Amino acid sequence: MSPIRFTTEERLLLWLVALGFFMQSLDATIVNTALPSIAASLAESPLRMQSAVVAYALTMAALIPASGWLADRFGTRRIFTLAALLFALGSLACALAPSLGWLVAARVLQGLGGALLLPVGRLAVLRSLPREKFLEAMSFVAIPGLMGQLLGPALGGWLVEALSWHWIFLINLPVGLLGAWAATRWMPDLRDGTSGALDLAGFAMLTMAMVCISLSVDGLGGLGFRHVTVLVLLLAGLLALAAYWLHAARAPRPLFAPSLFAVQSLRVGMLGNLFARIGSGAMPYMIPLLMQLNMGYSPAQAGMLMLPMALASMASKPLVTRLIHRHGYRRVLIANTLLLGLLIIGFALMTPGQPLWLRVAQMMVFGAVNSMQFTSMNTVTLKDLGPHQASGGNSMLSMVQMLGMGFGVAVAAALIAAFQQWLGTPDPHQSLQAFRGAFVCIGVVTMLSAGIFWQLDADVPQAGGASASAGTNR
Repeated sequence: MSPIRFTTEERLLLWLVALGFFMQSLDATIVNTALPSIAASLAESPLRMQSAVVAYALTMAALIPASGWLADRFGTRRIFTLAALLFALGSLACALAPSLGWLVAARVLQGLGGALLLPVGRLAVLRSLPREKFLEAMSFVAIPGLMGQLLGPALGGWLVEALSWHWIFLINLPVGLLGAWAATRWMPDLRDGTSGALDLAGFAMLTMAMVCISLSVDGLGGLGFRHVTVLVLLLAGLLALAAYWLHAARAPRPLFAPSLFAVQSLRVGMLGNLFARIGSGAMPYMIPLLMQLNMGYSPAQAGMLMLPMALASMASKPLVTRLIHRHGYRRVLIANTLLLGLLIIGFALMTPGQPLWLRVAQMMVFGAVNSMQFTSMNTVTLKDLGPHQASGGNSMLSMVQMLGMGFGVAVAAALIAAFQQWLGTPDPHQSLQAFRGAFVCIGVVTMLSAGIFWQLDADVPQAGGASASAGTNR
């Protein structure tokens, strides 16, 4: 088979979408390493900074369901340009933040732009390129995203030490402005006049459910809500979720049709993604904090420690396809989820005197297993969807991925705060035991989520089946 060749216009579009994916993925990881330095500058506790991470992930999760409609209604060129400008403006506001409240609001603005960059760019690629080029095109776009995840923690730590924490946001300005300018020249202006009206009622209910449930979890940690406030928020979120489900069952064009859940693998995959990602989302937040607060690491050293995890994550991608072909999704996901939970519990055994080689090996093993978890969960969720279900299923998966990441950070912060209170250690620099308790609890929750994957049908995919969706890396 001859190699796929892209025209000049197609290649420019792919580079543009890749740039957007790079910005989004870089900013999702670069902040974690800088949190202690940002906290010191804003006179906050480092263990109260999770709201800056949760706000970004939650905003992205809330806006992703509307991204396709916005592109269809206003055109891919206009929305992608607006997304890049919002991302740059939000980054500037983050760098100028004088308080945690300002920073959280700026991260929301940044998340509004980030939520639109990849979905709208991916939609433009899907509609502009012939179908036989789509797989190679998305593989091309995915590489900068992986590089963003790889470079984020180390770059964030280096910028904090070499310059200041403000530069982890300021570096987005030229990239965002360049992306906006390039979009006006090379992004095709694609629309779909048959898209109809946005399901505003469903969008409002779903957004309210995500915000209230996230705030209820975050309220147990850094926000310091009283238990009655947490309970009211949780009930409001569950009520909004139930209302959306009833609404979607009767709406002519809901955001996510209930018929999607008639697909057994999607039901299991979505629930598994949500709960298993709590552990995966918590680790990039907890490890840099633990290293800097209790292990004596500098920001740059803590960021560099995340590199082995990212490298092992990329290297393990081909292995998961062979394992699924041999053992099937059900066995692989059950075993891998249990192993992932055990590895998370293993981080509770970390000590300041641990040799560096052992710490690096621990990070590499976790990165490889975590990557196999992502690929397996994402693939099993989408593998049985028909052509008319693929768009809705993919958007829902993207939303659940960001929601799971936000929940992971919020749960981790709540657990650390709870263990600090129980152990009587309010000083963040004496919180090693609180981190250990949080690692154990999150690891146990991850292991229990293996029970969700137990519900999968026992199957061994046909050749090529596992790789069709494996480009969904996160």
